[in-house]
Amino acid sequence: MSNKFSATYRVYYEDTDAQGVVYYANYLKFAERSRTDFLRNLNISQTELRQKEQLLFVVKSCAIEYLSAARLDDLISVSTEVKEISTTSILLYQEFKKDEQLLAHLTTRIVCVDSVIFRPKKIPDSIKTPLQKEVAVA
Repeated sequence: MSNKFSATYRVYYEDTDAQGVVYYANYLKFAERSRTDFLRNLNISQTELRQKEQLLFVVKSCAIEYLSAARLDDLISVSTEVKEISTTSILLYQEFKKDEQLLAHLTTRIVCVDSVIFRPKKIPDSIKTPLQKEVAVA
């Protein structure tokens, strides 16, 4: 499956530590922004999913490897690629780059859950189908 989306974000002061380097946990915030923008690019609204279908996506697990530092005012691109879709979960691979330099990479398992009882819920075909198609780069 090759379904990849990429967006560019600026590193702000609030993203950095005292040395002007992106604080390690803030990579997870950039990853979340990219995943949300990825869904928006496919016209999938997380607000509507919660309100109309009682459906949420939650992070079950993630593993990140840091290779190089992003710094204040850098423009970093965060790509999000669907690697696998099962009945209730999605495995995503994300890369963080400055220019062509790989800064970090992350693998995340997202689970679809019922928003009322917080139990796994089947991913509807209305979401699965667009996630399995090619995505434009933003």
